[in-house]
Amino acid sequence: MQGHDHYVRQILAKLSAEPEGVPLVHRDTPTTARELADHVVSAAARMREHGVGPGSAVAVLTNPNTPATLILRYAANLVGATAVHIRGVNAVDPSDELSAEAQLGILMDVAPAVLAIDRDNIARALELCGSLPERPPIAVLGGADALPDAIDLSAPADLDLTTAEQGTIAVVTYTSGSTGKPKGVSWPYAVKNEMVATSAVRGDRARCLVTAPLTHSSGATADDTIVAGGVVVLHPGFDAAEVLRAVPRHGITRLVLGSPQVNALAEHPDTAHTDLTSLREVFYTGSPAAPERLAHAVKALGPVLFQVYGTSETGLISLLTPQDHLDPELRATVGRPPEAVRVSIRSVADGRELPAGEAGEVCVIGRWQMAGYWNEPELTAQVVRDGWVHTGDIGHLDEAGCLHLHGRIADVIKVKGIKVHPSAVERVLLEHPGVAAAAVFGVEDEQRVERICAAVVPRDGVTLHPSVLERHVTAALSANHVPAEIELRETLPLVGPGKPDRVRLRAEAVARAARAVGAGS
Repeated sequence: MQGHDHYVRQILAKLSAEPEGVPLVHRDTPTTARELADHVVSAAARMREHGVGPGSAVAVLTNPNTPATLILRYAANLVGATAVHIRGVNAVDPSDELSAEAQLGILMDVAPAVLAIDRDNIARALELCGSLPERPPIAVLGGADALPDAIDLSAPADLDLTTAEQGTIAVVTYTSGSTGKPKGVSWPYAVKNEMVATSAVRGDRARCLVTAPLTHSSGATADDTIVAGGVVVLHPGFDAAEVLRAVPRHGITRLVLGSPQVNALAEHPDTAHTDLTSLREVFYTGSPAAPERLAHAVKALGPVLFQVYGTSETGLISLLTPQDHLDPELRATVGRPPEAVRVSIRSVADGRELPAGEAGEVCVIGRWQMAGYWNEPELTAQVVRDGWVHTGDIGHLDEAGCLHLHGRIADVIKVKGIKVHPSAVERVLLEHPGVAAAAVFGVEDEQRVERICAAVVPRDGVTLHPSVLERHVTAALSANHVPAEIELRETLPLVGPGKPDRVRLRAEAVARAARAVGAGS
């Protein structure tokens, strides 16, 4: 990987070149380039005065999708520290905050030199620090008058940008783990530097609406947009009506969404009457979307859809372009890997590389992949082997080089001697005209026999009966693929962009079964 200048210094150089520009809009309130740069430099200088630098960590706790989230990360990184986001693990819902207990566990693991917060999180910061054996200094952006002994990151201070430093790890983002313990995905400075340099050269002045948390991949989206001279419009979460109003009001050219959010936009009654002519790119990720739903979304939104398949650990793995979306066969895939990404399909049993057409684990060497999991060397060694990231996803490459996904290794359900991939059943359920969202998962009964369960959200105004969906799955797949239990519910819990929280759904199904057994005994 080439050496590139410090990514924050690249961003500050762009802000300085156009000081009266507006790179950031939050709740319709603009932040000028000069204001953003001044906030970052002052906060960085104050951190350095208190010993923050390479080798130290800054825990960041702010309200979701606010300028403070970017300012504090940029400031910590400008002096070479590792910025560790502790607010939450949900990559799609900014309002989903970790419990104080979970945040405390992260803080004890990280041992930050400073806990950097905004004013709205003073009470939570005091609660957390009161439970730590060694309390770190609290640094407040927005004035520390409410906490006299805190570091005031808003106090004007100067920093010579030629002294900007870099450690090894720039950012740690926590994601949900299969065991329930969050995993800290660690991003090196070298990766952040190259990502921003690439965007700066491309120079695409996008007007990007961000609805997913800035603490996750949307933070990189914001970096890329700002360094290219574009505008980031921040919303506190996804609301289809609000997004539709924002597109013409701000001239939005780029959206980054989850698969269900694309469907929500395409099917919203206001879409047909909204001016979406400014939109050039709608990137979406998460669970692969049903091909027929995608066909409808193309008609509703235009030829602007980009399906991104990737993981927190690897970044982008493959891409389905707007032109690909016009082909029914390609809509059933997740597209092709770009040249800079190597994909290998490996046997789960012995690790050997499999030929085109055979399904196995998707393994990746990405251009911008993680350095590992924070303080988890054993887990890192399990996932990254000989440079290859083992995604845990099952898929195959076809002769044309397109990637097809079948599900997760851990999610495969064995029913009557056959292996059922939940994603295959989910896709069929989503193709039913009355289904808005679906999640499929396996649950063992008291005899340790696995059965298929599904949670389904009907479309607004539609009354569904499980028997209708059972016949639909039988016709499309087989009787062996029909869920033994179909729960109809108003919403699905999510752990990422369009990714159902199967751990939670499975636990709820087990609890229901236990109650049923208890009631019958």
